[in-house]
Amino acid sequence: MGARPVEVALLASVFVIAACGLVYELTAAALSSYLLGDSVLQFSTIIGTYLFAMGVGSWLSRYFERQLPAHFLRIELLVALIGGALPAVLFIANAWVPGAFRLLLYGLVMVVGTLVGLEIPLVMRILKRDVQLKDLVSQVLTFDYLGALAVSIAFPLLLVPQLGMIRTGLLFGFMNAAVALWALWLFRHELRRVGAHALACLFTLGLIGAAFVGADSITTVAEDKFYQDRIVFSASSPYQRIVVTRGHLGHRLFLNGNLQFAERDEYRYHEALVHPVMAAHGAPKKVAVLGGGDGMAVREVLKYPSLEQVTLVELDPNMTTLFGTHETLSALNGGALKSPKLKIVNTDAFQWLQQGTDVFDVIVVDFPDPTNFAIGKLYTNAFYALLEKRLSASGYAVIQTTSPLVARKSFWTVAATIESVGLIATPYHAHVPSFGEWGFIIASRRPWRQPEALPDGLRFLTAQTLPLLFDFPKDMARVPAEINRLSNQILVTTYEHEWGKVVGH
Repeated sequence: MGARPVEVALLASVFVIAACGLVYELTAAALSSYLLGDSVLQFSTIIGTYLFAMGVGSWLSRYFERQLPAHFLRIELLVALIGGALPAVLFIANAWVPGAFRLLLYGLVMVVGTLVGLEIPLVMRILKRDVQLKDLVSQVLTFDYLGALAVSIAFPLLLVPQLGMIRTGLLFGFMNAAVALWALWLFRHELRRVGAHALACLFTLGLIGAAFVGADSITTVAEDKFYQDRIVFSASSPYQRIVVTRGHLGHRLFLNGNLQFAERDEYRYHEALVHPVMAAHGAPKKVAVLGGGDGMAVREVLKYPSLEQVTLVELDPNMTTLFGTHETLSALNGGALKSPKLKIVNTDAFQWLQQGTDVFDVIVVDFPDPTNFAIGKLYTNAFYALLEKRLSASGYAVIQTTSPLVARKSFWTVAATIESVGLIATPYHAHVPSFGEWGFIIASRRPWRQPEALPDGLRFLTAQTLPLLFDFPKDMARVPAEINRLSNQILVTTYEHEWGKVVGH
């Protein structure tokens, strides 16, 4: 005997419910990593809280005894409104009331998780009237897991890149509301006050639909307040949130809310990053730049006439496309990403080092600070061992290495990690007003030597002042530090602790 239409409809609803529930969990976890720092503790506590709340919801379902379809319908509408609005509410809260963000985040996770935990038990009890228990459990769990699988794949690859976090939440809120409307039709003969339920469904669908249409305005309200300056470009990729602003300090680039450069003084950072190693080599021909998809480091590398080829390895193609094609932004890097000498490779730098065999005279490593374990792996001894294999015998690598003043132990952890793979670590620092005192470390087989000359046209460095960068005052002098390994990623924890003091203060 085939399945009844009501049974098929409810099982399809289980698929949608599971998909929606996982989306709300993923958006909360992703936003916590964007805005609070992506650490194992942060991500784990969001997921743990959500699962705990689902357990609370499952336990509470025992108190729903009569009018189960009506309860199910109301819960779907609540999940649609609260879960669908979760990303938008959190973005706005982070911009306007940052002190309440964490409390609101976990509060919403508890509420949504509890409501999601109520859904499946109610569906199973409704289905129990017509389906045997063994078939009921297997069918419900099958559709539940299939829904979760579909979203886990679509969320990073399709939903966030194409829709953004706010529209993704609203889309799945709309789907929850659609399930409620479906339930209204299926159980219209059992429900009391069908008209009131219909109005509630239409109101919820209309509200979410209007918010979906106005999502750009919601994002603008939140980000304009957060970034203060006018936003000239914003996009979400599978890897990060990219925002470019323009104000009295010129253009500024933010990745996941963290400042990457300010037009006013980026030349200080990029000249300090590139020229001590390029000039010391003498006549570099092959250069690799890892990270630095904005093209600023490539701009400085191209100032050497001996250069034959530069390879830019940038994970996010959105970055290289933006700074290669956007008229205003490509002007900041002097059109460096259009150079015929440049080869762009959009891939993970760790894998690129593993899989390639080419060696380079200079390797410039310009990754973001190790705020999470995905980036932290690029500061480990495993990464530097791979880097050493791709460096020519007389070559130099340089690594941007956070602030030796604010994150002193983090800075010297990188130095100790470089030394652990047999390379000489030569640290130095420069003052960049937008960042404060900033650090760099040269890694090489031979000792770094002072260059006699630098390229013409530099705005910050001179051959005479360059030695000053290698002098460390007492408050930035070396301190004992552990080696950062893939197995422990101690640097991420140290970095969060040191920078957390500054943010907390």
